[in-house]
Amino acid sequence: MRTNFDQLLEAGCHFGHLKRKWNPAMAPYIFAERNGIHIIDLNKTVVKIEEAAEALKNIAKSGRKILFVGTKKQAQEVLAAKAQEIGMPYITERWAGGMLTNFPTIRKAVKKMTTIDKMMTDGTFDNISKREKLQITRQREKLEKNLGSIADLTRLPSALFVVDVMKEHIAVAEANRLGIPVFGIIDTNSDPAPIDFVIPANDDATKSIEVILNAVAEAIKEGLEERKVEKADEDAAAAQEEVVEEAPAPKERRTRVRKAAPKAEPEKVATAEAPVEAPVEEKTE
Repeated sequence: MRTNFDQLLEAGCHFGHLKRKWNPAMAPYIFAERNGIHIIDLNKTVVKIEEAAEALKNIAKSGRKILFVGTKKQAQEVLAAKAQEIGMPYITERWAGGMLTNFPTIRKAVKKMTTIDKMMTDGTFDNISKREKLQITRQREKLEKNLGSIADLTRLPSALFVVDVMKEHIAVAEANRLGIPVFGIIDTNSDPAPIDFVIPANDDATKSIEVILNAVAEAIKEGLEERKVEKADEDAAAAQEEVVEEAPAPKERRTRVRKAAPKAEPEKVATAEAPVEAPVEEKTE
């Protein structure tokens, strides 16, 4: 599904912020001003969504992960639903400082959850006091709330998709520091400079966020499907190569038989010459 102008208009993606709150760097994406509110040029939004969708599709096709970030209330539910649908990690609670720049520490916290789960299943949990159980349970719930959605993220993501780059400025700064490309929904009060793929749109309305996430998620799905098809083709090609490599084995047996045949010829000559020597000896006597 590709997003068109009418879908964006119906979702209210064109509504920006008040004129007095605007960021001059967003001037190229502003169409006009109505009643003191800036109106975003949806024609440019459509183009930018297509560019971002194509780039995200290629990332997903290569098997890399995209981290979705949206901690504002308007984005939490829809972002979590779409990220789960396409199997990508996401953050909808507070962004923990150093989540990218101090990634090994974050991984240790995720492993802590796994350790606690193991304690609950192997009987260790039954041998500790009630107070310790309560402390560990609370710790597990806190870790699950903040990091449960990135439990499968074993390495740094290859891209960040951010809703409201002003609210998630720490995440954007960390990604920029590590050279991770950032895709972001940018409103008229935001600075597009730190964002690699700018999607100018209203980032305060749930419908606006949803219609953009739908387009992005659909592109990622296509990339994942193409990856499956390519992997199946590679497996089939590898199987054919194995069959071809095994086929020449019988030819070696044939060459051995042909080489062994000429060795019998000298024996035949020797037996033919043997009776000729006997009459010669009788004549000399």
